[in-house]
Amino acid sequence: MIKKIISLLVLTAFYTSSFSQEKKDILFTVNEEPTYTSEFVNVFNRNLDLVVDDTQKNVEGYLPLFIDYKLKIKEAYSQELDKKEEYINEFAKYQDQLSKKYIYDNRVTSELIREGYDRGLEEIYANHVLILINDNASPEDTLVAYNKIKAVYEKAKKGEDFVTLVKKYSEEPGAKKTGGDLGYFSAFQMVYPFETAAYNTKVGEISEIVRTTFGYHIIKVNDKRAKQPKINVSHIMIFSNKNQKVENPEERINELYAMIMQGESFESIAKQFSEDKGTGVKGGEIKTFGMGDLKAPLFEKAAYSIKEEGEILKPIESSFGWHIIRLNKRNSIPSFEESKQEIEKKVTGGARAKIITQSVNDKIIKKYGYKEGTSYSPFFNTYLTDSIFKKTWVLTPISSEDNTTLFTIGEKEITYSDFAKYISERQKLSKRYTLMDNMLRDYYKEFKNKEIINYYEEALEEENQEYASIINEYRNGLLVFDVMNENIWKVAKEDSIGLIKYYENTKSNYNWKKRVDVDILSATDEKFASKAKSLLEAGTEIPEIKEQLNVDGKVNVIITTGIFEIDQSELPQGFEAIKGISKTYKRDSSSIVVNVKEVLEPSTKEYEDVKGNVLSNYQTYVEKKWMESLRGKYIVKINKKALKRVKKELDK
Repeated sequence: MIKKIISLLVLTAFYTSSFSQEKKDILFTVNEEPTYTSEFVNVFNRNLDLVVDDTQKNVEGYLPLFIDYKLKIKEAYSQELDKKEEYINEFAKYQDQLSKKYIYDNRVTSELIREGYDRGLEEIYANHVLILINDNASPEDTLVAYNKIKAVYEKAKKGEDFVTLVKKYSEEPGAKKTGGDLGYFSAFQMVYPFETAAYNTKVGEISEIVRTTFGYHIIKVNDKRAKQPKINVSHIMIFSNKNQKVENPEERINELYAMIMQGESFESIAKQFSEDKGTGVKGGEIKTFGMGDLKAPLFEKAAYSIKEEGEILKPIESSFGWHIIRLNKRNSIPSFEESKQEIEKKVTGGARAKIITQSVNDKIIKKYGYKEGTSYSPFFNTYLTDSIFKKTWVLTPISSEDNTTLFTIGEKEITYSDFAKYISERQKLSKRYTLMDNMLRDYYKEFKNKEIINYYEEALEEENQEYASIINEYRNGLLVFDVMNENIWKVAKEDSIGLIKYYENTKSNYNWKKRVDVDILSATDEKFASKAKSLLEAGTEIPEIKEQLNVDGKVNVIITTGIFEIDQSELPQGFEAIKGISKTYKRDSSSIVVNVKEVLEPSTKEYEDVKGNVLSNYQTYVEKKWMESLRGKYIVKINKKALKRVKKELDK
């Protein structure tokens, strides 16, 4: 998310290395710090299609935007935002992701992608026994846990009922009730070692003992089947917030379903009545999904239960509200090439990434060289105190005599002091350890991998101009985001007094259009619209109208009550805001009569009604004032000759 915001802030500004450029190439300076013409030309060409304002689609109009961008970067460094821990961590994450693309082990990655695709073609139904054991458990405790699972494994292999064994021996919470039943699962839905063991086990057989972060498992594979393909559905939704509505949600969804069963168009009903406005405007269509994609199990299960394309399911309730679901299309399983990009993201971002990391580290070591030094264990076992287990250990200086080299990567020596500093920071976010040896083993492995990658990233920025360009773009974009957040967005949000004052000074900009307090009666045809109109004219109450017209299980009229601006979609096209009972309007196949109870003339909106808009506008106001202060703080000098050359090149 943050990366998307940064891209918008810098308009995908692309940094071109300024090594060896001469003074004549300088376009402008900010406090004597140069920006070169080549950088501006690249940025201008890349962003021209993103610029909305036509006056900024030439050099004269775009240059002020670019100078403002540079001023923000300058101010970010002035405020030392590049030294903040949050910035350092965020930048390090991106740097790590980007650098991997330049030294990935494509063979290992490709094999894991292929494996993920092939496994994903199949779903496994299994039960399992779990014996809990932490990663940091002592060897003695680990052996006890292993012996437990081994005993259960031997019983299972001899043919004892697996579910009975689960209920008797498994330490998984709720195992006595569930029998270790995992249902059907596929690739990337279980931890990788567990997944691998399950896929390597035949139906009806018991897996070998497998160790995961949870403990020791044995798995009974009950069934394997082809994975269900993704589906496309449309839905009509009514939210379940009963206390905030005039209409009862369940009653409303049943009315809509009845209208569809009576022949009304699904799309028309979705557009007119669905409260999921994002899909409603598209006739209710939802983006194609697979089981588990929506994180809405009740909805997904219902959608997948529909057998025939075009079939409409009776209303069901999910955790979000009430739905009518129609199956539009059941897709085929995508090919490997179609799935490759999505699977690669999962492979490089999940547990499989450890395999790739090890492969990458091996390549870095091979390229730059690596040499082990003195072991960490003897010194650090006595140097650290038990306070490390409480995450309160305080770093103390290591004498020059003791500060030995742990290892050397390339030309860089890593010492005991470097490791000690890492431990001091690492303990804050550490999982709970009880044994010093286990903790040091894990910390050292992490530290060694981190230092190998760090060395590679530092060398890469010197060696690879493309990488240097991209990483600098992100570095600057992140700083711009942070400086805007600190000086504009956060300031405006927290300045409640200034915000209200700004509203009072500008409230003429926040006005209601003409509004109407209405009952909208939407009938299936003109006959029922005419009856509804007659009943309204006779003074019949709304509930009574519904009762008289919706008979024998048929919904002939549906009623919406509320206050709407005259151009809102709930009101029919061409609607006239006149108090009383309207003429009959047509909308698709519906006939609509509107009972206008009150006409509300345009008025100023109260602060609470427009707080979000006021905040957005106030932020724009604060930014304008802030930019004026930056232009006064920093001296910008433009090289007019260079600017003339740039205009000649770009303004064609």
